[in-house]
Amino acid sequence: MTKRDLVVRIANETGLTQQSVHSVIQRTLELITTKLQDGDSVELRNFGVFKVTERRARRGINPNFPEQKIEIPAKRVVVFKQGKKMKSKVGE
Repeated sequence: MTKRDLVVRIANETGLTQQSVHSVIQRTLELITTKLQDGDSVELRNFGVFKVTERRARRGINPNFPEQKIEIPAKRVVVFKQGKKMKSKVGE
């Protein structure tokens, strides 16, 4: 499902215009991204939690030249932990 599919479906179910639904979804995603950039976690009850963690530096292998070892630097990544309701519904 794409963002466009989501917009169309919500607009059809609520009677709102696609433009207003798109604006709300886009603003929501922007706010989530901003909070994650600030290092905060974002908790959506019964859905899950987004948070930023530090992935440590490690040694890897160049896929084009397997004999060549490369250093992969540490970086920040977003992780998602699903909530109880999502876990029970998806896990069925």
